[in-house]
Amino acid sequence: MRRAARRLIRLRVCTSGLALTEFAFSLPILLGLGLLGLESANFAMAHLRVSNIAMMTADNAARVRESIDEADVIELLLGAKMSGSGIQFGQNGRIILSSLEINPGGTGQWIRWQRCDGLRSTASRYGGEGTGQNNASLQSVGPPTNPIAAQPGTAVMMVEVVYNYQPIIPNSFLEGRQIRYESAFNVRQRNDQAMKNVGNIPAGQRRTCNLFQA
Repeated sequence: MRRAARRLIRLRVCTSGLALTEFAFSLPILLGLGLLGLESANFAMAHLRVSNIAMMTADNAARVRESIDEADVIELLLGAKMSGSGIQFGQNGRIILSSLEINPGGTGQWIRWQRCDGLRSTASRYGGEGTGQNNASLQSVGPPTNPIAAQPGTAVMMVEVVYNYQPIIPNSFLEGRQIRYESAFNVRQRNDQAMKNVGNIPAGQRRTCNLFQA
């Protein structure tokens, strides 16, 4: 009996397993915080990628000189999608490229042409191709605090990019989040703003906004 009592006393004052016990209790918390940090970093990286896609697309479209062709649009949209391959942008995103000009009547803005790429189904906030051509319904694009409008004799390449975030952790608190960015650049050294099709690219291969492809 005394031997058992002595063993119980020694067990009560023993601290040899204390660190292991504390680690076992803290491990779920540390693991949760680590996963939270990993998901947050991935979300921030996705924001950066989508922002870069919007800016790159608008800038490259604005750099096309003299005139713009369906082949030019296919090339620049393909390059934009490839830059987002790390976040599976083609399967989960959409790029909308619009050419914004003053309408023929001079009463407002006009989306002369619009091209899209990506599998996600979404429409432009500002309307489709032809919006504003015969009326004053479209005065500008962009946020109300920083409206964007084309000047006479030129055009603005307006890009909207939408992406459904793909979390790296199942059932993440960021699951279902949508990332959206817009960018606009004025065209440089291009006097003819109409969309050309010198290579006679078939309708099914153009990047019109009724088509969806990754």
